[in-house]
Amino acid sequence: MISIENLTVEFGVKPLFSKASFVINDRDRIALVGKNGAGKSTLLKILCGIQQPTSGQVAIPSSTTVGYLPQVMVLKDDTTVREEARKAFSSNTKLKTRIDKLERELGERTDYESEEYLALVERFTQEHERFVIMGGENYEAEIERTLLGLGFLRSDMDRPTNEFSGGWRMRIELAKILLQRPDVLLLDEPTNHLDIESIQWLEQFLSQSSSAVVLVSHDRAFINHVTNRTLEISCGQIIDYKVRYDEYVVLRKERREQQQRAYENQQREMAEMRAFIERFRYQATKAVQVQQKVKQLAKIVPIEIDEVDNSAMRLKFPPCQRSGDFPVICDEVSKHYGDHLVFSNLNLTIKRGEKVAFVGKNGEGKTTLVRCIMNEIPFEGNLKVGHNIQIGYFAQNQAQLLDESLTVFETIDQVARGETRLRIKDILGAFMFGGEESEKYVKVLSGGERSRLSMIKLLLQPVNLLILDEPTNHLDMQSKDVLKEAIRKFDGTAIIVSHDREFLDGLVSKVYEFGNGKVREHLGGIYDFLRSKNISSLQQLETGSNTVKTKEVEKPNASEAKQSYAERKEQQKKITKAEKSVKESEKKIEELEKQLNALNERLCQPENASNMKLIEEYSQIQRQLDDENDRWMRLSEELEKLQ
Repeated sequence: MISIENLTVEFGVKPLFSKASFVINDRDRIALVGKNGAGKSTLLKILCGIQQPTSGQVAIPSSTTVGYLPQVMVLKDDTTVREEARKAFSSNTKLKTRIDKLERELGERTDYESEEYLALVERFTQEHERFVIMGGENYEAEIERTLLGLGFLRSDMDRPTNEFSGGWRMRIELAKILLQRPDVLLLDEPTNHLDIESIQWLEQFLSQSSSAVVLVSHDRAFINHVTNRTLEISCGQIIDYKVRYDEYVVLRKERREQQQRAYENQQREMAEMRAFIERFRYQATKAVQVQQKVKQLAKIVPIEIDEVDNSAMRLKFPPCQRSGDFPVICDEVSKHYGDHLVFSNLNLTIKRGEKVAFVGKNGEGKTTLVRCIMNEIPFEGNLKVGHNIQIGYFAQNQAQLLDESLTVFETIDQVARGETRLRIKDILGAFMFGGEESEKYVKVLSGGERSRLSMIKLLLQPVNLLILDEPTNHLDMQSKDVLKEAIRKFDGTAIIVSHDREFLDGLVSKVYEFGNGKVREHLGGIYDFLRSKNISSLQQLETGSNTVKTKEVEKPNASEAKQSYAERKEQQKKITKAEKSVKESEKKIEELEKQLNALNERLCQPENASNMKLIEEYSQIQRQLDDENDRWMRLSEELEKLQ
């Protein structure tokens, strides 16, 4: 279908890849992989004709249609969602106009036996058959099916596109490309703006599609389910593996081990040649052999070993003070935007050390609750962030908040403090920004490189509560694996908003599902949650017909109402009293810490180094502080039981 021969792309001294040749066949499902900056997005642009290679050629038959979804695109906001999706069928509209014209012409003519009339009938028949094959009048239903599959509601169809976020507008563009049913689909990070349900729908769509697919994605589960062939860009070459991603990982490891052995043998052989030349260089009797060795050495082509990011991220969150037992407590929290209800009567408690996932369709309130926890937006109800909490927050648009006028080094130099400033180059090297990479300007970095740079900024601060909103968007496979391992070893608390099942698997022990204005708690990992949804889908949950066991409160009957009210009133009194005790304890802890700091400063002065009175006072206050911390923990536990 598409033939690529001797393709070379150069952006500097070292080419991205050179003399690459491969073929994209009908119904191929290809995963394009390689480290960030290897040239994956560049190759997709060349395949769709947006960019030209330095040399080589891409042969695409004139009858072959290509659909391309870039990572970032300029979107227009002058239509509704339905009208924008309808643009995918512009050829249908033109064909329908031609058919209507032919039909009118047939109705006006009476020369039924003439050759011209028969030719007109034949042409009308061909055009009509083509119209039926292309979907005919059914394209409106197809538009609706596709938009619903990608997460839109029927009520969204006639809304202006400018009311939607960039992520939702990218879904509209994806819908248009899928509706066109091109012969070849080129998708650059299609899952970045999709929730778990939409990703599963897209997996099924691509698996059943007759189109060839070439995709770049860092969602391992997604590419494993969709693709059956892997193209890797490594060491300036494109290597073709006729297997899906998981099998490719195994084959790649074996390939590199073979390369390593061959490289070592070659180096040993070259060392022996050099030793022979050096030893017998000046002996006349060995002159011929020496010259032969010199020629052999010159002809040897050094064996290259496939790139392995030995400089890969080794994330280690710096130590931080111990937080309270309950970093986040929500009590009847609600959020509205005008008449639009995001969620209501939300009650949840996240304990110290827990790692939880926020999942659900986009727009159901995951990021909104995160912003409430960060106290960035107003809300109704009580939301308490626990004692001694230090938050590290990675927002969805974190990578876009970087200053593009700065270099990588300057970006980190601005936030580094103390001894960290002496280790900036080491830190950047650990994040694959070593050497000349640290002098790159932010404006030339790829999406993955920007995400890594943003992650470095987060890691320079000691935190005990991590809030990560889609942290894996644009991160490559290896970076995600190392980040996942770092979070797993993190001894603090983590809230992770993500649609990446592979990333969440084995990482979280509790899932909060956002949908239909409610937040439901599911104990267990992400695949436990997905298995429960196979029993009862999200749509059923939203319509109230779910069979999934979630925490629901039954309404009391009339005879119990009075007693229930009295009990609730008494319970609320106890909670209020307990909350007051916790606040008083926190205030006392704060005062004792101030006293300790003041005494510590005095004891650091040379004249007070042996002042026994101050030392005794310091020890006494330290004991009081320890006792008060124990008391605060006990009071907090009592409050939690009451709540």
